[in-house]
Amino acid sequence: MSTDAAPAPEGSEIGVTESAAAEALELLDGEGMDTTESGLRLYVQQGGCAGLSYGMRFEHEPEGDDTVVQRHGLRVFVDPASLEYVEGSVLDFEGGLQGEGFYVENPNVVSECGCGESFRT
Repeated sequence: MSTDAAPAPEGSEIGVTESAAAEALELLDGEGMDTTESGLRLYVQQGGCAGLSYGMRFEHEPEGDDTVVQRHGLRVFVDPASLEYVEGSVLDFEGGLQGEGFYVENPNVVSECGCGESFRT
């Protein structure tokens, strides 16, 4: 995890590092999406070796029952079912020799598969 990562603030659903927010905002802007309304959807889905995996995609606006978290100018949309799994997590972005990408540092995870692509709570 990068050095600007920190636990989700007290009473909040999700934390977002400055590097993750900056990267997502740059990508949103590159897609021509209005960063004041659009955001990054974080969700949990069935799949992977350990049973659950994360998904992310950009969306123009949240759904009616989404939790919307705003950190460092980035809006993150999470549906109620996914929030149950990711509450207290921190969304981060790292680049390096092994590649770059977004990942979720989740304190609720009991185990992960060997490749780190899926988890179990």
